[in-house]
Amino acid sequence: MDKAELKLRESIVNACRSMNGLGINQGTSGNISARYGKLMLITPSGVPYDELKAKDIVTTLISSRGDKWNGALAPSSEWRFHLRILQDRPEAGSVVHTHSTYATTLAICNKPIPAIHYMVAAAGGPDIRVAPYATYGTEELSDLAMKALEGRTCCLLRNHGVIATGSDVRRALWLAVEIETLARQYYLSLALDNAQILPDAEITRVIEKFKNYGPPQKPAKRRAAE
Repeated sequence: MDKAELKLRESIVNACRSMNGLGINQGTSGNISARYGKLMLITPSGVPYDELKAKDIVTTLISSRGDKWNGALAPSSEWRFHLRILQDRPEAGSVVHTHSTYATTLAICNKPIPAIHYMVAAAGGPDIRVAPYATYGTEELSDLAMKALEGRTCCLLRNHGVIATGSDVRRALWLAVEIETLARQYYLSLALDNAQILPDAEITRVIEKFKNYGPPQKPAKRRAAE
């Protein structure tokens, strides 16, 4: 393991530990993956985040079927949609999955998040879709998630949680926080029964303005991991 991979592993661990403090996750639920050259790095299954160490992060080739893993622990049970996203989206450098309260509440009620605020543009379109329910960790869930992610950077999973993507761990985590904020705003506006939805044309304008919005991206590593 070189210094760059170790640094990325440490950033995953730090992001995992910060999720609970940010209010977007509870206990050992949720997981994070990141791209390192030809490898996918992903959190292991069932390890409390305050006990997680860089050496515990599990890896596999992005080009693989997920049938060969490197590491002492088993990968997160949700490795399938993490791997699929990194395979299908070369611009994605990280995937964050959470069970944040308000977003999951909307997912339980099968309510997509419409354009109640211009920050919905961070999703890449005028709403944040809900993928139909499927058992966690299954290929079916992966297929449904990819459908809900078409033209989007994030989605909700019915009766389950949230998927957020980004060019790196920092940006994917930022988006996961934004999704929970939007979900809370939508939940509260539903209570008042007077939500005003922005038109698609406005979200299109904001998407263009958002091209350089959010946490700054770090320069890409020239060296690819084997």
